[in-house]
Amino acid sequence: MHRTIQHSQQRHNVGTSAGKRMALITLGLICMLSLFGCSLPPLEGRTVSSSLSTESAATTPLGTALAPELAAHPGLSGIHPLADPHDAFAARALLARVASRTLDVQYYIWRNDITGTLLFGELLAAAERGVRVRLLLDDIGTSGLDTELAALARHKLIEVRLFNPFTLRKPKVLGYLADLRRANRRMHNKSFTADNRAAIIGGRNVGDEYFGATDGVLFTDLDVLAVGPIAQNVSDDFDRYWASASAYQAQDILPKATQQDLDQLASTAKALLTSPRATEYTQSIKDSTFVTQLMDHTLPLEWVHVKMVSDDPAKGLGLAKKADLLFPKLEAALGTIDSHLDLVSAYFVPRESGVEAFGKLAQSGVQVRILTNSIEATDVPAVHAGYGKRRKALLERGVHLFEMRSLVPPYAETRDKKFFQRFGSSGASLHAKTFAVDNKRIFVGSFNFDPRSAHLNTELGFLIDSPTLAQQLSKTFDNDVPRISYRVQLNKAGDLQWVGGNGPNAQVYDVEPHTTWWSRTVVRFLGWLPIESFL
Repeated sequence: MHRTIQHSQQRHNVGTSAGKRMALITLGLICMLSLFGCSLPPLEGRTVSSSLSTESAATTPLGTALAPELAAHPGLSGIHPLADPHDAFAARALLARVASRTLDVQYYIWRNDITGTLLFGELLAAAERGVRVRLLLDDIGTSGLDTELAALARHKLIEVRLFNPFTLRKPKVLGYLADLRRANRRMHNKSFTADNRAAIIGGRNVGDEYFGATDGVLFTDLDVLAVGPIAQNVSDDFDRYWASASAYQAQDILPKATQQDLDQLASTAKALLTSPRATEYTQSIKDSTFVTQLMDHTLPLEWVHVKMVSDDPAKGLGLAKKADLLFPKLEAALGTIDSHLDLVSAYFVPRESGVEAFGKLAQSGVQVRILTNSIEATDVPAVHAGYGKRRKALLERGVHLFEMRSLVPPYAETRDKKFFQRFGSSGASLHAKTFAVDNKRIFVGSFNFDPRSAHLNTELGFLIDSPTLAQQLSKTFDNDVPRISYRVQLNKAGDLQWVGGNGPNAQVYDVEPHTTWWSRTVVRFLGWLPIESFL
């Protein structure tokens, strides 16, 4: 008995000792992470720079070529949509090649893949010609690129800054956890501006899945090229972000790179230009007449009024005033919606307030049509959970819901495949962020209709007074969307059902198509969690 008590006491002591050690290790880890999370370098000493002045921009080859068109359309901006993913890639590469003074580039994600490496090569080639390059990237989207970014920053004409960076590089997730309040706020903006005269903005990041060079899931989207006064607005906005309290010089964050690293990046990008792996992209650059048409005034441009809306970069630290956020600006710019709202949103999480807002529009007589991803197409099940639990309420209030299919079925027509190339593709996930109002105005940008875009991430977009583009989106909803998506509706019992396709042969599903019991259960469980404000 005494031995038993003694043995138990020894086990207790061992357990207590082990527990204390575990507690100390945990405490040490928390302290270490806290130290990492708070040890950002000082902002003092950053180089000071700004976009090319209007006068200087006018004297560049791009400025000179655009001058007659700008003079013929005073106060208006020229807009050219970039729906095809290969065209969107070629436009960026060719803008980099035509730039003679400056390139200002801002992205949420930049992949270490074929298209990412090719565009790094274009930025480096531009710098070698004497072009000043400023590259601003959100640090959450730079995985695997520390060496390449540090190497680029060694070039005398290239500056690289990271938005809300992680001081702990490997594994980054620990740096994220160490400073969750700051790290949860990201820069979602996307822009590519040459000589302060032409800019590309929209929903695409830089990576193979956004430009179609992958066998996996594709994220095709809608961008626009813009020239004229609106390009100046994009440049001014870039300057705000570049000088913001969230933008840190890459060389102060990343491990040191050598000249050999820079030479290696240049040779890798150059070799990739002639590699069979990159054929479809190098060929798209060769085949594109984009720059030639832009320079000789034959590129189809619609000259319209364009308003840029963006978040104050202080939102990246949770310090922006409500009046300086994109969403209130967008609401004010839109004014009253009279008859139509057609919305395409890959990540649509309306919350209760959104249900009320969209429902009120529908009940006032406005036709509200929304296209988002189905379960089978989404790449973020938690987002679908946030949307899914609001479907019935939206339908009861008269909103029309459509969910993009993932795959073009074997019997799909050629026009179906063309649609998927624009807004998805075979095996694709919808990624577009656009909406049209009253067949008169259209929004294109990075903003998703979800809490994250509204409250956490910074965003950028154009509100374009273009009946042509707005009506194109409306016609897409009329003719294409019902055919390539599931129409969600309520049956006679008031339960959800999904209708695939049009006409008498349309298939009706009583549960979400091409899902399993398990996948539906997971999404339903995610919908119960208190995570909606983070989606």
